[in-house]
Amino acid sequence: MPRRALVLVEGHKSNGPLYVRAAQRLGLHPITLSADPAQYDYLAAEGIEAIQVDTSNLDLLIHECTQLGATYGIVGITGFTGIEESPYVIVAKLCRYFNLPGPNPTSIERCCDKFAQRQFLAEAGVPIPAYRLASDTTEVKNSAAEIGLPVVVKPAEGSGSSGVRLCRDVEELDEHTAYLLGGRHIWRCSPRILVEEFAQGPYYSTDTMGNAVIAIGAAEFDRLPHFVVRESIFPAPLTDDEHKRIVDVSLSCLQALGLGWGPANIEFRWTKRGPVVIEVNPRLPGWTTPRLIQLAYGVDLIAEHIKLVVGEEWDLRRRHSQTAAARYLVPDRDGILDWIDGETRADAMPGVDEVRIYVKPKKPIIRKGDYRDMIGHVIATSPTGTRTKTILQHAVEVIRWSITPFPALGEQEPSTAPHVPTLATVPSQR
Repeated sequence: MPRRALVLVEGHKSNGPLYVRAAQRLGLHPITLSADPAQYDYLAAEGIEAIQVDTSNLDLLIHECTQLGATYGIVGITGFTGIEESPYVIVAKLCRYFNLPGPNPTSIERCCDKFAQRQFLAEAGVPIPAYRLASDTTEVKNSAAEIGLPVVVKPAEGSGSSGVRLCRDVEELDEHTAYLLGGRHIWRCSPRILVEEFAQGPYYSTDTMGNAVIAIGAAEFDRLPHFVVRESIFPAPLTDDEHKRIVDVSLSCLQALGLGWGPANIEFRWTKRGPVVIEVNPRLPGWTTPRLIQLAYGVDLIAEHIKLVVGEEWDLRRRHSQTAAARYLVPDRDGILDWIDGETRADAMPGVDEVRIYVKPKKPIIRKGDYRDMIGHVIATSPTGTRTKTILQHAVEVIRWSITPFPALGEQEPSTAPHVPTLATVPSQR
């Protein structure tokens, strides 16, 4: 009998290793297909089979999977964002071609187009911010005038808050429009810009699998006008009524978009109208969310997703109830990272589950105003939210770093000072 294989299209710096290890625990042989396997360090470090192939070309992927099928029994195909075609659409098409379990490609495609997504949600009566689609400077200005400043301006496709900015006045609007249309933002096709109302209020997100809401989390953000997450916590501190309303709107989103298979992540702002949907993502979120959900509830969403992908019975029952939270380390300046320390001491503290630093000393720090600004995280767990936040704060306080700012032209090298992280809880929107 051939060895059972799980094909992973592309990789993921945070979720990728988790999928590989979960697949191995389930007795599967993970194989990664990537345009550039070397960009995922964990593949070589863990000896994972990887094949270089153009992952934007469906025909080439079909050919590669067919060849693999001569050696392995391919029982499932899934993947990650970062491939050239709209995220997950090509994976859904592969599953359909090989008659393997997978999502509806049409549903995934409409969800990955943020403008089309909003049209479907609006038609279904789901509460969303006012929005317009623009393709040039004039249309962006007119859209902002119709909605009223401040507005959030973002690419109609993309993830990780890349290219997303709050524009509070005309000057910021002009500046960000010039950034998006001036060649600095990479577009896969003709520019399509979403201009939308700034929905203000606490941020929440739901993680779903199939037609079930598994978890509701909350997050706090770094400084405006960008949207970099500072802290994430599960479960979100909600009243029973707030919880019910968010669940009801989440299920309405899944129905409106045809997302009845696999994982999804739905982002909200709690406004004067109640929960307003910011975005629906037809996938598991990255970074620490799967780990936080496992710590808080005992549900391994990645393992259960793999079971669904390979056609096995899954189990989403909660095993326990804890409060798990992550604090992300975000620098306040660009420059060269001289040193960073304290992570070993933080990791040894009671209640701390994980400390990870993403960068090494002597590397340049260039902030982008999105997920790439994070240089590390700390995760903590305890029976209560208050206790978990206290553990996090104490752990983060012992992690210090120094960044030498890049010198301005003609200036001497500036002096440096250690950075001491502090908690920032400025409400914003992704």
